[in-house]
Amino acid sequence: MKDWAQNALDTALKRGASYADVRVMDLRQRYLSTKNGQAGQVRDSQSLGLGVRVIAGGSWGFASTQNLSRSSVDAAADLAVQIARASALCKKHDVQLAPEGKVVERWEASCRVDPFSVPVSTCLDLMLRVDAELRKVKGITLAEASMDFRRIDQLFLSSEGSEIRQVKTQTGTGYVATSFAGEQIQRRSYPSSFGGQYQTRGYELVEELDLIGHAPQVAEEAAALHQCDQCPVGTKDIVLSGSQVGLQIHESIGHPIELDRVLGDEANYAGMSFLTLEKLGNLRYGSNLVNVVADATIAHGPGLGTFAYDDEGVRAQCTPIIQNGLFTGYLTSRESAASIGQTRSGGAMRAEGWNRIPLIRMTNVSLLPGKGNLEDLIGDTSDGIYMETNRSWSIDDRRYNFQFGTEIGWEIKHGRKTRMLKNPSYGGITTEFWNSCDAICGPEEWVLWGTPNCGKGQPPQTMGTGHGASPARFRNVQVGVAYSGN
Repeated sequence: MKDWAQNALDTALKRGASYADVRVMDLRQRYLSTKNGQAGQVRDSQSLGLGVRVIAGGSWGFASTQNLSRSSVDAAADLAVQIARASALCKKHDVQLAPEGKVVERWEASCRVDPFSVPVSTCLDLMLRVDAELRKVKGITLAEASMDFRRIDQLFLSSEGSEIRQVKTQTGTGYVATSFAGEQIQRRSYPSSFGGQYQTRGYELVEELDLIGHAPQVAEEAAALHQCDQCPVGTKDIVLSGSQVGLQIHESIGHPIELDRVLGDEANYAGMSFLTLEKLGNLRYGSNLVNVVADATIAHGPGLGTFAYDDEGVRAQCTPIIQNGLFTGYLTSRESAASIGQTRSGGAMRAEGWNRIPLIRMTNVSLLPGKGNLEDLIGDTSDGIYMETNRSWSIDDRRYNFQFGTEIGWEIKHGRKTRMLKNPSYGGITTEFWNSCDAICGPEEWVLWGTPNCGKGQPPQTMGTGHGASPARFRNVQVGVAYSGN
């Protein structure tokens, strides 16, 4: 790896680059799925290549190759410089980078059980046993399960002298029971929707989730939803499960704090941002209970946004985003940090693979815990709705107006969960919603959830992010509109 990277770096500098960095990435993925008693996909892939990023003439250029012969590596580096010079013809100003010191380090994420050492047959057998449990329940018409394993081995070299090798393993698993009846489709997922739970860990995550043990309840709830009352329409206090709070963080905090969106340098996939620069340090984003960090450090937990260094060689950091309700921080790169007068990048630049240029991406954007458990929080709620597990989401292109639906809900009366509700939904305005937060459960309820499918950029990149959250309560929220027919 080092020879390939060094050759690319040397060539870029010889061709006139004032700065260059190179990433060599070896990516392996195994994806397994089952569907109604049969194996679905069994896919194992590997990708090895190199990407070169340069500044020449005051502008960026990028090129990549999976042909790692000396001539192809040199050609990629040369092309990156040519692209930078062409870009310089229409630049508004020269690229300036916040300073960063030289780093020489190797880091490997903790992985107790290598998922690639677990036989495919063992994984499929577990998923098929879950499948059988789900389909034991009358009314379940579709049972689906999946496992997703990734190993990322990356070397970063820069013209500033950095040499950083990082190796991490990511594991994801989950399942869903779906019930079709008449014109209605109801589903329940475990441990979360859209693929389940993902973390930067090994197969031990699968073992800890007790997939089989939760299957009967998941299936019974999916079938029972058809006989439930519809979520009422109106203004209610709501309590959101931790995974739903995680999705709320992702859409209404994580995306708008990406500084490239704020500056107008990025508008693909999720639009721009309402968090313009004058709001930094001035906007009351949430109530005094709301404290949010963007934390890529190992101490925060094994999230999909956990690493030792980002793809610019900047050490992982914990950046305060919201402190006691006040908006205090963005996700930044070396370039964007310098453009707003900050002395150092927040270390949020990441790329999906060797053939993609790094972009500002969420790390682990997490809501810090409060006090108490979920039972206490429901017991302290006199009239409301508890909503669990995301089903749908919608938010405008500046991340301000939103509407989310969940798989299941329960009415809360006088501190107790009562009747089950189908098709629960809620909506609001980002800052009004977070200012309505008046209770957050404690560390015993806090989970670092993984979102493996965050899209951004053109050409598109899919990146994993982490969101730590506990269940939380929000007062006087509009509920029930999404599926009411109004």
